Amino acid sequence: MAEHTRSSIVIDATPAEVMAVIADFAGYPEWTDELKEIEVLQTGPDGRAAEVRLLLDAGAIRDEHVLAYTWDGDREVGWTLVKSQMLRALDGSYRLAPAGQGRTEVTYQLAVDVKIPMLGMIKRKAEKVIIDRALAGLKKRVEG
Repeated sequence: MAEHTRSSIVIDATPAEVMAVIADFAGYPEWTDELKEIEVLQTGPDGRAAEVRLLLDAGAIRDEHVLAYTWDGDREVGWTLVKSQMLRALDGSYRLAPAGQGRTEVTYQLAVDVKIPMLGMIKRKAEKVIIDRALAGLKKRVEG
């Protein structure tokens, strides 16, 4: 990812517990308000999702994405855009690292490229909002 936005949070759970929530796509609408429908289209040899269709409805923005996922155990999951009406690219990752005492530092990295012209600083701000909401939702879901 050339230009990206990144943020981290510490969650009171092990990397395996955090990754289990990240890998549970059926549960996303319960902790991510903008995602209305999710369908796993393909699974990989490890049983985790390899390709996922997501219907995003964030008020003024409504789009359907298909993302391809790659998994590195309970250490990292990355995704790239396969198809979207509004986006040229949506590349991201969650990296998980033990933070001691059964806690995990989760780093979310995201790069978005929209098909309509948009100032870089506005795009970075949108990425930051997406990341912060996702990390807060993930923390609440895992710890709750």
